[in-house]
Amino acid sequence: MPDQSALLTPCHYFNEGLCRSCTHLATPYEEQLAQKQSFSETILECDSWLPPVASAEFGFRNKAKIIIAGTVAEPTLGILRNGAGQDLRDCLLYNPIITEAHEPLTEFITRNKLTPYSVPERTGELKSIIVTASPHGRLMVRFVLRSPDFVERISSDLDWLAERLPLDVASANILPEHVALPEGPTEIHLFGDPLLDMSLGPLDLRLRPQGFFQTNTEITRVLYATAAAWADEVDPSSIWDLYCGVGGFAKSMAAPWRTVTGVELSEEAVIAAGGAPLFVAGDAGQWARKQDAVPDLLVVNPPRRGIGNLAEWIRHSSIDRVLYSSCNLVSAAKDIEVMGFKAERAQVFDMFPHTDHLECLIMAVREAGQQASNHPNNSATANGF
Repeated sequence: MPDQSALLTPCHYFNEGLCRSCTHLATPYEEQLAQKQSFSETILECDSWLPPVASAEFGFRNKAKIIIAGTVAEPTLGILRNGAGQDLRDCLLYNPIITEAHEPLTEFITRNKLTPYSVPERTGELKSIIVTASPHGRLMVRFVLRSPDFVERISSDLDWLAERLPLDVASANILPEHVALPEGPTEIHLFGDPLLDMSLGPLDLRLRPQGFFQTNTEITRVLYATAAAWADEVDPSSIWDLYCGVGGFAKSMAAPWRTVTGVELSEEAVIAAGGAPLFVAGDAGQWARKQDAVPDLLVVNPPRRGIGNLAEWIRHSSIDRVLYSSCNLVSAAKDIEVMGFKAERAQVFDMFPHTDHLECLIMAVREAGQQASNHPNNSATANGF
């Protein structure tokens, strides 16, 4: 096998060894996709694997966490490398409007004397800038700060920034601790609407500053459309979308003849989702256990760790079909086994080209001989199975 580090790619940062975040950039994309498919088929036993859905190789990322380092006069916008800032303003992964935003943001830092945070010295204020691009070419810009000291300074000059960027939302996030976290708990709205319009065609989607949206807009569009098509084949009269986030799956599957309910832990995310279908703020597992009946189709899109003990509850419920969207097939395969289900159909969606990461959509059905032993709300399930 050739030494990938010696292979030239379209990215000069990779070629010069300045950034290797795109681990497999030197591998032809068709080969990357084949490797992800092979890995997925090894991890998850499935009756029918569909061909993987390919991404654009570049320009697909709708979100950039830009680490700020250097000095006020010469800030770097990119990543940390060996404790120092490495500028990545020409990164090929970003949506072009994010790339174009780097120069105005650089000038904004210098213009307002926003001192970059130094990780080795633990001094300075501006840690990073998180930029999200909407499908409509608009931006959300979030300034991650060590303290609120620069909030007024930033806020007072955002009109200048809005003249140079398609800025719809701006906020400050406060992260006082010296920790490797992307953001802190406190968000201060500074400019524009508090929500960024992330609508995909007929899907009315809104993103709050601390909310989650898949990082690859076009693959997300295909993922939601595919999930809706698979649901239509089953034609359920009732659907629960647990861990629903901004409500993409729930909204894509909504129909006048269906009852669709989305459940998300974050109350702010539920407010952002808004409107129909019905969205509920709460813990997905706790909410499910309190219901009088179960849906014809359960949709789950959990964090990487999977659905935890909800899998055991599903096993003992009368649910017989689950549409599972996973960014971690290892945890998904374990959950499906605990549920007493099998994967009937699955498909890889390449949200993250040039990395080992992927998204997989799985239609899982109850295994023969694994019929539910208890109603979901009888005393056995309601009190910990």
